Amino acid sequence: MGSEDPENIDLAALDDAELVDQMHDDLYDGLADEIVTGTRILLDRGWGPEKILSDALVEGMRIVGVDFRDGILFVPEVLLSANAMKAGMAVLRPLLAETGAKPLGKVVIGTVKGDIHDIGKNLVGMMLEGAGFEVTDLGVNTDADKFIAALEEHKPDILGMSALLTTTMPYMKVVIRALEERGIRDDYIVLVGGAPLNEEFGLAIGADAYCRDAAVAAETARAFMEQRIAARA
Repeated sequence: MGSEDPENIDLAALDDAELVDQMHDDLYDGLADEIVTGTRILLDRGWGPEKILSDALVEGMRIVGVDFRDGILFVPEVLLSANAMKAGMAVLRPLLAETGAKPLGKVVIGTVKGDIHDIGKNLVGMMLEGAGFEVTDLGVNTDADKFIAALEEHKPDILGMSALLTTTMPYMKVVIRALEERGIRDDYIVLVGGAPLNEEFGLAIGADAYCRDAAVAAETARAFMEQRIAARA
């Protein structure tokens, strides 16, 4: 990807299809300035913000996600891609708000109580935003009360919990039990992730799915939302 020197490419000289392809390459290479320029060119050409988001940015991040999942890209590169995506989103977000465009879904995420690791969680949040979700990140050391308060405030579709320590993994069950006690467990898709977890653990604590990395989390969240939307139809 991105074999040509991006500084030698005149983005404005490309037709729409070529520009979108180039933006996929620029996202892959983490080139925030080029993404902002490309986004503005497409807006000037009459593209709607939703179309730019889906065709240029979300599709570009999907390609990044596939290569991250397959071990071709690594965390530092994906963080650069996600920051480039955020730069494009900063241009589009006010325009999307004006059009009343709805996100694919809403997600609340946090690292559980006792755990202050956040790189993986931050990456998950960026990949989810890149997939078209609205993300509320509660940060680290998040207890059950804080998760539940956020669920009540933001009314998300998905709750995502992260843990990087074997000692904090069991707290995920505490949060799920708190949801069950309030009778609201079935209102949310619960996704869990983190280095020491596995699929068996996710099932044992009553989560809907275990996600081994940020790319899988974005794919899984999208699949669950598509099921949920289909069920409502």
